Amino acid sequence: MTHLRAPDTDSGTPVRRAGGGDAQPAGRWRRPAGRAELVERLFALQSLFALLVVFVLAVAVSPRRDGEILFLSTENLGNIVRAVSEIGIIAVGMTFVVLLGGIDLSVGAILGLSAVGTATLMVDSGLGILPAVTVVLLIGALFGALQGYATARLGIQSFIVTLAGLQVARGLARIWSGGLGIPIAYGDGPQQAPPAFELLNGSINGVLPIPAVLFVGIGVAAIVVLRKTAFARHVYAIGGNEKAARLSGVPVLRVKVAVFAIAGLLAAVAGVIHAGQLNQGSPNDGAGYELDAIAAVVIGGTSLAGGTGSMAGTLAGALLLGILNNILALNNIDANVQLLIKGLVIVAAAALQKLRRSIV
Repeated sequence: MTHLRAPDTDSGTPVRRAGGGDAQPAGRWRRPAGRAELVERLFALQSLFALLVVFVLAVAVSPRRDGEILFLSTENLGNIVRAVSEIGIIAVGMTFVVLLGGIDLSVGAILGLSAVGTATLMVDSGLGILPAVTVVLLIGALFGALQGYATARLGIQSFIVTLAGLQVARGLARIWSGGLGIPIAYGDGPQQAPPAFELLNGSINGVLPIPAVLFVGIGVAAIVVLRKTAFARHVYAIGGNEKAARLSGVPVLRVKVAVFAIAGLLAAVAGVIHAGQLNQGSPNDGAGYELDAIAAVVIGGTSLAGGTGSMAGTLAGALLLGILNNILALNNIDANVQLLIKGLVIVAAAALQKLRRSIV
């Protein structure tokens, strides 16, 4: 069966009526496209609706103590945003990669490598906070850039490249640390980190955790980049149709290298925060974080096929996962059941994406 597509209202091309007469602009009768636009807008808000629903349900099923809803306590809400911060920052970088139509399985291992590097450079090498963090962030960005170059130049799927990168980063972390966790003690003597680094484990006025502030700041910056820059348009173009983007003059190689460098850099940022929050760096840190980051991106409505998605959706997806983990823990739900519920949520988000494509 042949399907007729309504003319594009943006083109402004006149269309002749079937019975002859004056030409009319296509936009006057393009109803199917209007319906598609409405559906797109509704699905664009799916993560926000889901976040609101999960929040309301969490309030409803939250345990109570002396009449107080434990979920809504200041301490508990602070714990949620603190727990979300690392995954959320990684998910921001993952969003850029997924918008390209790629995937990055190495970010959890880069977090572990960065946590080890942060602890080792400050405790064993005696570096100050700024030099140590600078070195670690450069390592993360370089690691990601090399993966992006391999993907773009060699034509190897990002899944394979970053799967190998995961193993390499874990191996480097174990070599660097001798296979052991590096504890961070604070002070001015040898084998001690600068006391100021402990601020990452603190909060503003005892309410807003410092990692959450960093997460929000990075998230807002990423939203601006995706909405306002030519770089973002190139990312969407490559994810939508890489061949067409290349023929249109988009610098595909440079964009891919930059995107994977961003993902590596933000994974390193999360690694520094991780070391500050746990007061240690272990080569096993960050295991499985890449899966949670991908889940946040998918729940946020970004298509794994590339070319479609938003950063605001990813931030909402990360918060949704954090709330879900928290309320399940507050109700003492078995850890295995928690995994099952989170898996069902991810499948539901993927099903919504398929439904979106079929409707539009």
